[in-house]
Amino acid sequence: MAEDYYKTLGVPRDATPAQIQKAYRDLARKYHPDLNPNDKKAKDKFQKVQAAFDVLNDEKKRKAYDQFGPDFERMGAGGGAPRGGYNYGGPMPEGFEGIDLSQLFGGGEGGFNPEDLGSGGGFGGIFEQLRRGGARGKKARGGGRTGEDLQSEITIPFATAVLGGTTELSVDRGRGKVETLSVKIPAGIPDGGKIRLRGQGEPGAGGGASGDILLTVHVAPHPHFTRRGDDLEIDLPITLKEAVLGGKVDVPTPYGVISLRIPPRTNGGARLRVKGRGVKRKDSAGDLYARVQIVLPAEIDDALVREIERADSGRSADVRRELRW
Repeated sequence: MAEDYYKTLGVPRDATPAQIQKAYRDLARKYHPDLNPNDKKAKDKFQKVQAAFDVLNDEKKRKAYDQFGPDFERMGAGGGAPRGGYNYGGPMPEGFEGIDLSQLFGGGEGGFNPEDLGSGGGFGGIFEQLRRGGARGKKARGGGRTGEDLQSEITIPFATAVLGGTTELSVDRGRGKVETLSVKIPAGIPDGGKIRLRGQGEPGAGGGASGDILLTVHVAPHPHFTRRGDDLEIDLPITLKEAVLGGKVDVPTPYGVISLRIPPRTNGGARLRVKGRGVKRKDSAGDLYARVQIVLPAEIDDALVREIERADSGRSADVRRELRW
């Protein structure tokens, strides 16, 4: 009995494209072979999910499927089944329209969260769905045709984006062959940055060169640091004593722990700049900004309360005089 693609994805027949894409991402994460290495059934389920999404995510193919059912592919000229997603082999027939697939992880409502796969996004977005970059490859010298470019998205840890490093990308070459590529991440790459993996796309035809993989890089959030351009920011908790009297506190940075001086009488919200401790590039470096957060003692005795009242007497309205709508 033929698969009902709507049941495979668990969506109604009137599902919106967004619902179809969300269902696909959820199921692909659940059944991806790399996440279930010892479960042979997971691979079969993943392939069925992929096949269903390949049809329902394409407006023309979905319309044909709704009209003719599972045999819709034989209704086209020549009776050949169009290729899409992972499962294909051999060059794309000339004139065939490429299929634009949504990414396996990320993008849109309900997108990929690195924490769904483990601590801090450490998987580095390794399980990503490739999609076609164009309908046909370019003609190469000698009458061959250059292979198509493929597009993909990965998510890498915050630290890797700042310091650089490597991550892995799984590419399904079709016919059950999965290739793992090592991807070099340059230091300082921003969220949304692009990486081109030359010669890793579709194979060429007639002696033509292989296409490329065009990789869009997303950066997972850090629990304590944020990034603005090449500057880094961190919320720095300090004690009431450190805020009033000043002192030195240890602050973590991408390049090791530093000792930061807190000036006496520092207010909460103050931003202390550490030059050159942001994102470093070949010819420049951003700064690190520590935003002070004053943490009050867990217990405050009556004597301290009276002392604070005496020191702050009459200042309540004064400290808010600049507030305006």
